[in-house]
Amino acid sequence: MTGRSGLFGRWRRSLQARQLMAASLALIAFLALAGYALDRAFAETALSNMQQRLRSYAIAYADNIEFARDGSLYTPELGPDPRFHRPGSGLYAEVILPNGHWSSFSTEGPLLPEVGQMLSPREELFEGPFPMVQIDGSHGQVYRYGIGLVWGERGPDAEFPYTIYIMEDAQTLASQLRVFRRALWAYLGGAGVILVLLQTLVLRWSLKPMHRVIGELTKVQHGEALRMSQWHPRELAPLTESINAFIESERESMERQRNTLADLAHSLKTPLAVLRTQLDSGADDANLRKELDAQLRRMNDLVSYQLTRAASSGHKLFSAPVPIEATAEEIVRGLEKVYAAKGVLCEFEIDARARFYGEAGDLQELLGNLLENAFKWARRRVLLTASPGNVSSSKRAGLILAVEDDGPGIMPDDIGKVLQRGVRGDERVQGHGIGLSIVQDLVRDYRGQFRVSRSEELGGAYFEVTLPPVL
Repeated sequence: MTGRSGLFGRWRRSLQARQLMAASLALIAFLALAGYALDRAFAETALSNMQQRLRSYAIAYADNIEFARDGSLYTPELGPDPRFHRPGSGLYAEVILPNGHWSSFSTEGPLLPEVGQMLSPREELFEGPFPMVQIDGSHGQVYRYGIGLVWGERGPDAEFPYTIYIMEDAQTLASQLRVFRRALWAYLGGAGVILVLLQTLVLRWSLKPMHRVIGELTKVQHGEALRMSQWHPRELAPLTESINAFIESERESMERQRNTLADLAHSLKTPLAVLRTQLDSGADDANLRKELDAQLRRMNDLVSYQLTRAASSGHKLFSAPVPIEATAEEIVRGLEKVYAAKGVLCEFEIDARARFYGEAGDLQELLGNLLENAFKWARRRVLLTASPGNVSSSKRAGLILAVEDDGPGIMPDDIGKVLQRGVRGDERVQGHGIGLSIVQDLVRDYRGQFRVSRSEELGGAYFEVTLPPVL
C-alpha cells in the first residue's frame, strides 16, 4: 500500500505525468466514443445492406416465377442464389398465395418462424430478428423481408395478389459485425498507442522551457549564474521576472547590510580616535568630560542613522498595498503638536486610488521625513499630494508623492548639498541632516526617482517622489 501510494503521489506531484494522464484519459474516451459511433454506423449500414440484398432476391423471384392456368405456382429450377436449393443453408424463400404457399428447398430441415401474412400490393416489410431452430437443433435467428405483388397477365379479371418473403440467417450479419469490430478496435488501439507516444513527445517538447527554467534556477542556487536569462516563452516571462526581481532584492539586501556595517564601522573610527587622543594627551577632567559628551552624542547620532537606514531598507517584493491618507494623517497630527507655535496648516490632495506597494514602515519614513522637513521650513502652509502613477496591464500601478511648503525654498545650486548625508540647509536649524538622504536611499531602493525644485503653487520647496509600477 505504501509503494502504491508513493507512486501515485509522485505522479500527482509531476506536472508532466498529470498532463499525460489527463490527455491519455481524454484520448481513450474519444476513441471509445468514436469506436462506438463507427460500430453503430456499420451495424445500421450492414442491416440496410441486408434489406436491399433480400429485396433484390425477392424481385429476382418475382421476375422468374409464373402461374399456371389453375393458379398454381411455377418456379424456375435455379433461384437467384444457390443457397436457396441447399437445406438449412441460411437463405430461405417463401411465396404466400391466396390459397396456399410455396417455400424453397432450403427451408427443409430448419424450424422457421410462422408464415407471415399477405401484404398489400407494393407493400414492403423488413423485420426481425425472429427465433428459429437450425437443422442441427441449435437455436438461431433470422431476418425477414416481404413484398406484396399482383399477378395479372391474363387480364384484370384473373389478377390475384401474392407475397414473397426472403429470410436470411442473422449469423451472416453477426459475422460481418465481428470481422468489422476486430478490425476497428485493432486499428483504433494501434492509433491510440501511436497518439499516446506522440502526446508524450509533444508534452516533453512543450515542457522543455520549464525544464530550462529549473536548470537556470539550479545554477543560480549553486552560484554558477547570477540571475535567470530573459529568453523564455511569454507564459513563463512573469515567473522568471519575479524570480529575477527576488534575486536582485535579496542580493541588494545583503549588499546593503554589508555597506551599513562598513559605514558604521568607518563612521565610529573618527570619534573613537578622538577619544583615544584625548586620553593619551592627559587632558583635564573638564575638557575630557566635554569631549566625551560631544563624541558620545556624535556616535549616538551615527548609530541612530545607520539603524534607521537599515530598518528602512530591504523592502518586501510582494507587499500588500498600503493606503496613503491614514499614514499621512497620523504623521501630521504628531507634527502639528511639535510645531504648534508656528500654526502650520497641512492640506491633502490624495487620490483614492493611490496606494504604496511596500513596507508600511518605508511609507512612514518617506512621509515622515518629507513632512517634517516641510513643517520645519514652512511659514503657514504645507501641501501633500498623492496620485497613482503609470498603470500597466500586468503590473500594479506606481505612485507619485509630492510635498511642498511656503517657506524660503532651496536654491538650485544647494539641492545637491542638502541631499548629502549629515548636511543641513541651514546650520542654525536643529537637526541631523540625514532626513532627505534617507528619503533618497528609500526611493533608490524602490527604483524610483526623487526630484527637488521650487513649488509653483506655494513658492517654497517642492519634493516629488515617483515610484514605478511593481509586479
